[in-house]
Amino acid sequence: MGYRVLLGLSGGIDSAVAAILLQEQGEKVEGVYIKMHDDDRKNESDYTRACQLGKFLGIKVHFHDLSRVFRREVYDYFVEQYRIGMTPNPCIVCNRQIKFGKMMEFADSMGIEKVATGHYARTDGRYLYTAADMEKDQSYFLADISPETVGRLVFPLGNMRKDDIREIAGKIPDLKEIAAQKESSEICFVDNDYTEILGKHMEIDCEGEAVDEEGNVVGTHKGYMHYTVGKRRGFTVRGAHDPHYVLRLDPEANRIVVGTREKLAKNFFSIDRINLFEDLERFECQVKVRYRTRAVPAIVNIGEKRGSVELEEPVYGLARGQFAVFYDKDRVLGGGVIV
Repeated sequence: MGYRVLLGLSGGIDSAVAAILLQEQGEKVEGVYIKMHDDDRKNESDYTRACQLGKFLGIKVHFHDLSRVFRREVYDYFVEQYRIGMTPNPCIVCNRQIKFGKMMEFADSMGIEKVATGHYARTDGRYLYTAADMEKDQSYFLADISPETVGRLVFPLGNMRKDDIREIAGKIPDLKEIAAQKESSEICFVDNDYTEILGKHMEIDCEGEAVDEEGNVVGTHKGYMHYTVGKRRGFTVRGAHDPHYVLRLDPEANRIVVGTREKLAKNFFSIDRINLFEDLERFECQVKVRYRTRAVPAIVNIGEKRGSVELEEPVYGLARGQFAVFYDKDRVLGGGVIV
C-alpha cells in the first residue's frame, strides 16, 4: 500500500517522469501546480500541460497561487540584492520559502505527509545527497531548506540520468511534446539577462568609474548593476596589458573595482544565515561557492552568529550574497550566505 505524496508539477519533463515513477512504485500521487511569477502566458501553458499529464495518469492536479509571496520573498529579494551590490541566488531562496516551505504547508492542509519534486538530488530521509547525474545535480540549490523537512522529501529522479528521463517520456505518446521541450532557464522569471528585470525597477545604465584597489580611476563602466565579481568584459581599462576582472562593487559611488585575475583569489571568507543538517562547530568539508564551480577542501568554523571558511586552495570570483554549500563527499552538510 503506497503513501500519499504531493508532487510539484511544473508542466515540464522532469516532474512528468517523476509522477510516472512514483505511480510505478505504488504511491498515491496528487499534483500541484504552483503559480509563482506573473507571466500569464507561460503560467497558462505550463498549467495546461500539468493538467494534461494529470488526466493521462489519473491524478488530481491542484492549482496553488503563491505569486504574491513569491514576489515578496524571491523576486523583490533578487532586485534588492543587486541594487545594494550583492549577487543573489533566487533559486536557493525559492526552494526554502516556496517549494519546500509553502508547498509543505499546502501538503499539511490536505493531510499529505510526503512531498516530491523533479529535482536531481537524493535523500535517505535524514540527509541530502548529490544526484547520480552530476551534470544535472541540484543539491547545491537545496542546501538552505529547513532540516525539519528532509524526512518528508522524495526525489524520484535522484538516481537517474537526463537521457533516461527523455527516453521514458519519449516512449509515451502523450508525453512526446513535453520530451521535446528545451531545458528551462535556471531562474524562472529571467528570460535572457538579469539586467532586463532590474531595468524595470531602476535606472541601470549610469556610466561610472572603474578604479583599481588603491582607488585610482583607470577606466569606465556602464553602470554597476551590469557586473558581478569575476566578470571580465563590458568595461574599459586604460593602458592595461593583462585582462582585468571585477573585484568588488561600490554601489553608493557607482564604481567597480577592477584588477588582474590573481587579485580575485580568496582563501578565506565569512558566512551568515547558516543552515546545517546536523550540529557542527568546526569541521572539514568540500565547499562550492557557486553552482557551477568545483568543490574545494575547506575548514569551517561556526560561531554564534557567523561562520568562517578557510580554503586549502584559492577560489576566484567569490561574490557577496552567493551561497557557500558544504559537502562531505556526496552528502550535503549545509551552507551559508557569503558576506
